[in-house]
Amino acid sequence: MHLVQSMAYVGDTPWHGLGCRLQPHQSLDVWKRQAGMDWQIEESDVRFIAGTRHAGAIHAFPEQKVLYRSDTRAPLAVVSQRFQVVQPGEILEFYRDLTEMGGFQLETAGVLREGRKFWALARTGQSVTLKGRDTVDGYLLLATACDGTLATTAQFTSVRVVCNNTLAIALGDRCNAIKVPHRSRFDSAAVKRQLGITVAPWGGFVTRMKALAECPVDPDSVEGLLRRVLTYPSRENKATVVNEQAVASIRALYEGGGRGSSLASTRGTAWGLLNSVTEYVDHHRRARSDDHRRDAAWFGQGAQIKQRAWDEVAQLVD
Repeated sequence: MHLVQSMAYVGDTPWHGLGCRLQPHQSLDVWKRQAGMDWQIEESDVRFIAGTRHAGAIHAFPEQKVLYRSDTRAPLAVVSQRFQVVQPGEILEFYRDLTEMGGFQLETAGVLREGRKFWALARTGQSVTLKGRDTVDGYLLLATACDGTLATTAQFTSVRVVCNNTLAIALGDRCNAIKVPHRSRFDSAAVKRQLGITVAPWGGFVTRMKALAECPVDPDSVEGLLRRVLTYPSRENKATVVNEQAVASIRALYEGGGRGSSLASTRGTAWGLLNSVTEYVDHHRRARSDDHRRDAAWFGQGAQIKQRAWDEVAQLVD
């Protein structure tokens, strides 16, 4: 079962093979319609029947409210009265000035889980090629959820072209994203100020990528690094367990099985080891579906694994 309900994209067919392909430079109205984001989240009081279905009295529960879709009337979530809704259209509107004047280009946008989560991803126009052929492009991702599972989150992300691996770009002080909790109103202008829509985060990321691509890794230290990254808490006790299967899979990717693993920037380097982890998380990690894997790679446990890998390899060049 796909998490993606509707989606529009520019360029290559996305990971799940679904969606409406658009020509570049379409208006936001076209994106909103083709991505399935041309509806509103409506609110209603929570009511319940006390007694039997046919004879009970109807009561209100004022502390909570129901969110539902304006087009299908399908329920989305029950949340507190303090919950601040972010509309699907607001996610796309965030990019209006960036696409019209800032050189950004929308690349994907869509709706997950029947409308409970939605996102848009735009190419920033920033790009670098490492050692001749290893190209990495810069993107800006904005996503939110109306069921409390995700704060409204904006983050710079890199995509390695040869394998389509993704990696969050640090904004400084180890912060990879701007998150607006749903108890606060989403202010797009304030988020852009916090992001600092400039070349500064990308410039620092490029410097670090180039250093990783020039940094050889002692083959004997690969195993230890991966075993520090690929851990999970034991269900029986508080001990940490190493995911041995993941370690073996990533070693195989690093040692020649990964996409782009033979490139000069990657072979035997810290950059190659990092991309073996990101390829595993984005494309091979066990999941119920490709959609679930991508969701985790952007927002969940997969993103945490990639961050731990980044922290580890960064120490090799600091």
